[in-house]
Amino acid sequence: MFYFMTKLEDYMLPCLSKKYLGMECMGCGLQRSVALILRGEFVEAFYMYPGIYTLITLFSFITISRFRKFNNDTKIISILAILNVIVIVGNYLIKLYLK
Repeated sequence: MFYFMTKLEDYMLPCLSKKYLGMECMGCGLQRSVALILRGEFVEAFYMYPGIYTLITLFSFITISRFRKFNNDTKIISILAILNVIVIVGNYLIKLYLK
């Protein structure tokens, strides 16, 4: 398993926005954050990309709701998606203006 984790980082895609424009995009850090979660480094994953846990929550609920229907599942998905957008955009603005 450790071998897989070390090889996973060799195949990460570079951020084209950061490479060519010199500024981070809203997704910068997502791949590394997933790699950190797979290694069990949960706090470091949050610091790398704070939106990772809202994304996991959103996609987990979407997956579960496909197999088991909930009351107001579309409303819950909408609320989770809005929360996710707020966290990702907020993190992006903080990184953009506080650096």
